[in-house]
Order: sequence, then structure tokens, then C-alpha cells
Amino acid sequence: MDRRNFLKASCALSGIAGVVAILESCSKNNSTQTTPQGPSVNFTLDLSQPANSALNTSGNSGVTQGVLVINTGGTFIALADTCTHAGCGVAYSASSNNLVCPCHGGTFDINGNVTGGPPPSPLKKYTVTRSGNTLTVSG
Repeated sequence: MDRRNFLKASCALSGIAGVVAILESCSKNNSTQTTPQGPSVNFTLDLSQPANSALNTSGNSGVTQGVLVINTGGTFIALADTCTHAGCGVAYSASSNNLVCPCHGGTFDINGNVTGGPPPSPLKKYTVTRSGNTLTVSG
């Protein structure tokens, strides 16, 4: 093989290898992490305070200490607010009752399980208890 053909073949193989590497980096099967990811927390939210009052309405949500707290119709769910794929913030969609990552289209159900896209693991789910106007989030 002459030098010119060798260089052409090398460039072609490098290009193919690069495309494969990019595709593999977003592959769910490439992941070794399957456990939910998120910070460890223990905090309270006073629902009578203006900063938290939106949580009194079904379908609303708010983020505190890296945790997305969602009112799903009187029941409160708390999930890590950071996508497990690239670390982007997820948002709750009341209309579809799921969480969406705007960076690469990852989706999670209301329990934090991956339902689509490249996230390699679920979102961490936290325990939420309510006493009067106080929510306690821990986990």
C-alpha cells in the first residue's frame, strides 16, 4: 500500500471510530451506574411562606437544595433535580406528569425512573412527610 492510500484508509478508520465513540457515550447500555443519583438531604419547607406557596397548588413544583418537590394533587413527590446523563436541571411537566431534561431529551416518570433518552440511571427519590403546613424532605 502506498503512502497516499495508507493515509486515506487511516483517516477513514479514524472518522468511523470517532462516530462510534460519540454514539457510545450517549448509549444507555454503556453505563455502569444503575442506582438513583442525587444529594443526601434533610430539610423542611413551610408551605405558608411566600417562597413555598406555589407548592400549595396541584401541578406546581419548586427546587430546594438540589431537590425538585412536586405537588401531584395533594401528594408531594421529591426527586433529585439533576439529570443523571449530563447534569442538566430537569423540569416537571404537569400536563404529561413526567420530568424532562432539556439538554438531550431525557425523560423520567414521576418516580424518577428513566423513560426515554440517554440518562443512564434514575433520579433519586426522597421521603416527603407533611405535618400541617410543613413538609419534611429527607433521604
